[in-house]
This record gives sequence, structure tokens and C-alpha cells, in this order.
Amino acid sequence: MTEHPGPPLEAGAVRAHSPGRVNLIGDHTDYNDGVALPMAIDLGTTVGFTPDASRRVVLRSEHASDPAAVDLDVALDPAALQALEPPWARFVAGAVAIVRPGRGGTGSVTTTLPVGAGLSSSTALVVACALAFGLESDALSMARTCQRAEEAASGVPGGLMDQIVEIAGSRDCALLIDFAALTYEPVGIPGGLEVFVVHSGETRSLGRSPYATRRAECDAAAAGLGPLGLLDAPSAGAIPDAVLRRRVRHVVSECARVRAVVEAFGAGDVVAAGRLMTESHRSLASDFEVSTPALDELVAMLVGRPGVLGARLTGAGFGGCVVALAEAGALEVGGLPAPAWRVRASEGAALLPG
Repeated sequence: MTEHPGPPLEAGAVRAHSPGRVNLIGDHTDYNDGVALPMAIDLGTTVGFTPDASRRVVLRSEHASDPAAVDLDVALDPAALQALEPPWARFVAGAVAIVRPGRGGTGSVTTTLPVGAGLSSSTALVVACALAFGLESDALSMARTCQRAEEAASGVPGGLMDQIVEIAGSRDCALLIDFAALTYEPVGIPGGLEVFVVHSGETRSLGRSPYATRRAECDAAAAGLGPLGLLDAPSAGAIPDAVLRRRVRHVVSECARVRAVVEAFGAGDVVAAGRLMTESHRSLASDFEVSTPALDELVAMLVGRPGVLGARLTGAGFGGCVVALAEAGALEVGGLPAPAWRVRASEGAALLPG
């Protein structure tokens, strides 16, 4: 795991770190019982927490002027959590409500993740808080717990992808997650490749986007067909409603692309992997309609660069970032016309040594 040094801890204090994540391929498949191939990244959020005798958790962040102050008896009630201010306190409160720490305390939050970029900064905050407040369980149970906290805090229904990869990530590997079986396995990323995340300039907020509408459309299709991630292409093509047919076609074809990228990585065929990523973007833009002109232009610019093998929007869409797969040395962060990060696959969340 990437080291995250800090000052020596006070007696009884803890420090927990959660990485963010970038999804190489497989978006809007998690809540459809499909498959995805995300990776935990070496950008993340660290929470330091020192328990005391109070009945309140108070965290301060270098990125926010107001602290998150949360009573220990806060309820895991979406209406109550979403009324809290500042907005980032809602995610801290979700973690408090789900973990139920025995004591209050004070602490700090630091992050290297850009907020609203689609790199799962909110999940990283919830996971790091949950660890710092004492949550202990296996990876899948912890992922479900943190998912419940985040959904209550945000008011947006979500899948399990972000939580699983941020908790169970593996160095130098992406994570193939099967959401129907709820299994995951590391997939080695071939050497000589670099992964870049480039910001579109559009800050994303799922609560103010049509994300919930897309999920409802998938639920409507699944009501008659079963889980979309388990369908085949002929079943997707037989849906009479044109909008639902496009949504299902994306999910079915995206799951096939995920499996094909895993095979391409195993065979060292990085050209095929990049091509599949770009095909994924086209599907997200045309069939699932979650792209924007800025994201489309950014993808076109990147795939036009020599040595860039493929690019696609990453995350739920409606703004945020593009992920690009490139040959080593093909791109430089400073040479791109937008905020960008070269990211490496990292290990999952953990308590840090004192």
C-alpha cells in the first residue's frame, strides 16, 4: 500500500486510509448483476481520529471551512442525514450511524482525490471513516455496510463496485468483480502500460443528474427479463421499447467487453484492450446516454494522441473524468489541456501504522 505519512498519533488515536478508484471498463453493470473491472488507485482519503469522552464526532478537513459535527445517536435516516450541513458531513454521519462507535472524538480528513470527478471520493470518505470509527468485518460485509451508509447520506441508490474495489483492491492489479455471484479476483495489468485520469471540467453530482432515472429504466427492463447482466444479446435486441432496448444493449455488451478486456490483459494484447475501452465509451454515449459533449471531445482528443490505446468516460457519467490506457511515455500530465493524473493500481483500505 502507498505510504501516507503523518504526525505521530496520540494515545488511542487511529489513522485510516481508503483509496479512490478508477473503473477501466464496466459502468452501470454493478447494479444489474453484471461484471466490472475497476482498480483502486494511489489517490485517496485519510481520516485521523482520536476518541474522547464526548458523545459527538467532530472532523475537520483542509478542503472545507466548516467541520463535520455529528452526534453519536444520529439515525441512519436518509431525510435526517441529507439535511446536515456542510454536505460532506452527511457521509461522516452515515459512517457514524452504521458503525455506532462507543465514544465520540475529534479528527481530521485529508485527501488527494478531486471531488466530483467520478473517482469515488465520497465512498473513500465513508470507508476511511468507518475504519477509523472501528468497523471490522470481511471485505464483502464491509462493502455492504458502507454502501448502506453512502446511500443514506447521498439519497442516490448505488451498486457495490466502489466499496468492493476500495476495500479489496490489489497492487498492480485491476479487480474483476462479478456482481451476480458477489465474487472478485485480481487481474494483472500488463507491464509497459500507464493509466491516466483526465478531468472533463464538468463537476459531477449524482444527486443532481439523471443517474437514478437510468437505474429505474434498468429496473423496469429487469422486471420482465431478469437481471440484465445475465442476459444475452438476442434477449436484449428483442425488447420492444426503444429506450429500454438501448439501456439493456449497453449492459449486455458492456459485460461482454469486460470479459474481453480480461482476456486481452491475460494475453498481453493491449491494443485490443484499448479498443474495447473506446467501444465502451461509444456505448455509454449512445445507448446509455450518460456522456456529455465535453467528455466526448476529451475522449476523441486522447485517442487521437500517438501511443494512446483507448479512452472512455469513467464512473457514472454526466461529467467527471475520462480514463485513458496508454503506452509508457506516450502522455505527460503537464502536456494535457486539462487537469490530469497518472494513477497506479493500489491496495485497498486499511488502518495505517502510528
